[in-house]
Amino acid sequence: GLPTNKLPPTRSLPMNTLSTLPHIPDGPRVYPRAARALHWLMALGIIWMLCSACVHALAEKSALDQFMWPTHKHVGIVLLVLVVIRIVLALVQQARRPRATSTAAKLGHAALYALMLAIPLIGLLRQIGSGRAFSPLGVPLIPGFEGPKIDWMVDLGSALHGELGWVLLVLVLGHVGMVLLHHFKGERHIWQRMKPGSGH
Repeated sequence: GLPTNKLPPTRSLPMNTLSTLPHIPDGPRVYPRAARALHWLMALGIIWMLCSACVHALAEKSALDQFMWPTHKHVGIVLLVLVVIRIVLALVQQARRPRATSTAAKLGHAALYALMLAIPLIGLLRQIGSGRAFSPLGVPLIPGFEGPKIDWMVDLGSALHGELGWVLLVLVLGHVGMVLLHHFKGERHIWQRMKPGSGH
């Protein structure tokens, strides 16, 4: 009779292999391009802010401090505008964003967003209470006033602005550390989500 073509038998993966494969949630694999652009733009700004704060704390009145510290408030206002845009964009693009890998990841991202919003707002509140005029990047924002300071605004800003900045530093380091941990565990799709140039 005519020879019959036989398909090779299918082989299933061993259970120990299946257990080592990374869990990739269903849905989009990368963040939208605008979200990735905002992420990296803000990352650069936050790095600058944290560096300027560290230099000011460790080497106040040094040449590097005199170069970086005057930019601190201006970059902070830019970051405040960007984080508001980023939050609105996250809500609008929710269906196009990859799902969180765990509850801990959700909480970590929520804490990062909360701090990125609260820190510049508290700093702005202190600036208003001080009575000093402020024009970030030459744009008149706070006219200033004569007379005594608004103590509760100044005190709140002095108590929380810098301290929350250090908390943000810890969370940023933890965020980077978790991305590296996922990468070295073979879960490279985590980095691909926010990698510049990935997807559309």
